[in-house]
Amino acid sequence: MPKLSLYAEIAAVDYLQETGQADLDARWIAGYFQDAGVLDEYPRQDLVAFAEMVQKALDKEVERIRNAAIFVPDNVIPLGKPRRRT
Repeated sequence: MPKLSLYAEIAAVDYLQETGQADLDARWIAGYFQDAGVLDEYPRQDLVAFAEMVQKALDKEVERIRNAAIFVPDNVIPLGKPRRRT
């Protein structure tokens, strides 16, 4: 049985890939909660508490992506062949 935090992290990544938004949609998480098997694995788990876990994981993922984008140097050398100017 996967840990509940793993379900939350996977849900955050899936949501970000599908929607590209940082604010969790209630309908989306309710569907994920039921369809991904979270409800089957953790029948006593509250949907609202799970949504809060996913939002927290989503915030961490968005922050990680922002930090990665900040630290990309502007002067990256392209690896392809240089184009010939005519």
